[in-house]
Amino acid sequence: MQKTPLSLSVLNAKEINDIRIWDVKDLSAVVPNLYAAHPGDLRSVVSIRGVTTSSYEPAVAVYVDGVNQFSLDTYISQLNDIERIEVLRGPQGTLYGRNASGGVINIITKQPDNQIRGFAGIDYGNFGLQRYTAGIGIPVITDKLFAGATGLFQLKDGFSLNEFTGSSYDDLNMSQGNYFLKYQTNKRLTFLVNLKHQLQLNSGAFPLVSGVQEAFENPYTLNQNRISRMRDKTFNLSLAATYQHDNYVLNSQTSYQDNYRFYEDPIDGDFSNYDIVAVVNNYGEKWNRSKVFMHEIRLSSPLHSISKLRWNTGIYGFIQENPVKQGTYYGDDAEMYGSPITNFTDININNLTGYGFAGFGQIDYLLSSSLSLIVGLRYDYEHKKQKIEGVFLPDGGEAVITRTDTSASEAYGNFSPKIALNYSLSKEHNFYGIYSKGFRAGGISQLSSDPSAPPLVPYDSEYSDNFEIGSKNMFAGKRLRLNATLFYTRIKNGQIPVLIMPEALTLIRNAAKLESKGVELELSGLPVKGLEFTYTFGYTNASYRELIIADDGENKDLSGNKQIFTPQTTSFLSLQYTRSLASNTNSKLFARLEHRNIGKQYFNLANTIQQDAYNLLNFRLGFQYKRMEAALWVSNLMNKTYIDYAYDFGAVHLAEPRMYGLTIKTSFVGNSGKKEVN
Repeated sequence: MQKTPLSLSVLNAKEINDIRIWDVKDLSAVVPNLYAAHPGDLRSVVSIRGVTTSSYEPAVAVYVDGVNQFSLDTYISQLNDIERIEVLRGPQGTLYGRNASGGVINIITKQPDNQIRGFAGIDYGNFGLQRYTAGIGIPVITDKLFAGATGLFQLKDGFSLNEFTGSSYDDLNMSQGNYFLKYQTNKRLTFLVNLKHQLQLNSGAFPLVSGVQEAFENPYTLNQNRISRMRDKTFNLSLAATYQHDNYVLNSQTSYQDNYRFYEDPIDGDFSNYDIVAVVNNYGEKWNRSKVFMHEIRLSSPLHSISKLRWNTGIYGFIQENPVKQGTYYGDDAEMYGSPITNFTDININNLTGYGFAGFGQIDYLLSSSLSLIVGLRYDYEHKKQKIEGVFLPDGGEAVITRTDTSASEAYGNFSPKIALNYSLSKEHNFYGIYSKGFRAGGISQLSSDPSAPPLVPYDSEYSDNFEIGSKNMFAGKRLRLNATLFYTRIKNGQIPVLIMPEALTLIRNAAKLESKGVELELSGLPVKGLEFTYTFGYTNASYRELIIADDGENKDLSGNKQIFTPQTTSFLSLQYTRSLASNTNSKLFARLEHRNIGKQYFNLANTIQQDAYNLLNFRLGFQYKRMEAALWVSNLMNKTYIDYAYDFGAVHLAEPRMYGLTIKTSFVGNSGKKEVN
């Protein structure tokens, strides 16, 4: 980590456990200038350095066990049995390609090896929290065949009360599995099959209220006439093969992702107890089921090569299918929304298909004993086709086609160069400078009922240029680590989202130029025996140099406004003290205190929905005996009420209130498996 010339944060398994990272959004502020949140459906919007995911094309790429989580539709955000999390800040287009203009979150789960390993954990907490985790890894044949499986099951009552029904809202029932089968034919060739799945059942997936004032005057209180049950099922399958030659390493990875998400009951679209509008998408498995097939081949120099020249090159391709059929139901009270008629469904069909391929290469050349040069280039090509159709369906009547089946297609080509210099003053002190370019893929607008937002209008890719300088330093015999970075980012062809209500469709326009600059600091150390501390700080000043949006049929100039989902500052301080009991090092007590600060941020482009800076305190107190741990924990200790997500049209989602609970877990390591029989 300290020798890699880029802004990189790495959390190991111990840190992930100590911080209690269960979800991608829990990385907020732990990594400087990173903010993540979701409106209740577990699909997090992630922002790094003001480069923000604002549509289903992410700005921050997420990888799990080397597989790109292609879009917000297909990725698994809940975390279990994680080996480490790497967060690469700034554009990573050369090696990671599309939708990595803000950075990359690389999640690596624990995999089976030559030892029998297992674990089990239970969490109980307020709001009916029950979380059960377990896993095992087995060497079926030592040095040859390995198998592993982990599982997660979670129940939780919602934080909000729905006054209309008198029951809690956003009740969660979630299960997840992760399975490995690894076959090592010899010391050079390895095959790995990995299957992941997640099922989320959510009664009230979007606990939203209309406006900031209502959210704070009656926090965690809703009054909606619909329960809005959501079923979200994700399936990921991958096959990887690695061949390690003395002079090169060949990697091949094939993956398939499938997500089927629908609402068993329509979602309340007016967030009130009136029967005005609701969102319907339960039209069978043919619809609202996103699928993507990907394949990548990489050829690189050996990992531990001592040559002056190291290289990494490859090709990548994907095929995508995303058929969306969604209806807006206008109920008995639809006239309150301005509808001249009631009790009908306006159905929009948007069927997206696409494919793409890329070629990339990067070299790392040692110019001298202390100076190295990194140069990389990637070219991506994508083709997309969007088919649309509109249908009017009155209650008890016949369907009428309002928009005949028609389509449009677009193609995009994108170059992503990178150049970096790394200077090693010593083994403990490194300095680097980087220029890198990233892009977010273009697309085609969807069909909606808004006459000012015509369908099948293409929008171009969004480009980002990033310049940064940084230093990485170790002091006091590597007991103290200090990393610092300065960055400057420019975005052109900025993709501006416009959420069309009540259909809840996001339309995109290229209407912005963004400038972001700031600083990042990471400090950690072991000052005395038993005491660990970590401090991170991030400052981002991200504002639009140009921003034109459509408002009631007119263009509005919002140039100079701040970027959304971008706190001006983030900071994270953790102190953990561990003490052995008497001379028995198998028994330990530990206490941990965390402080997070999230600076002022905005949630809509007009900058009228804002959240002032706030502070959060978390606490853990526990006991360890050998491989067993029991801990009491509290998050949001001061019970701070704050906005963590809001839509541009004004719907507001409050963050979790105070949570507390008890964790009990244990693990074991056994003998290796049986030898291969000749």
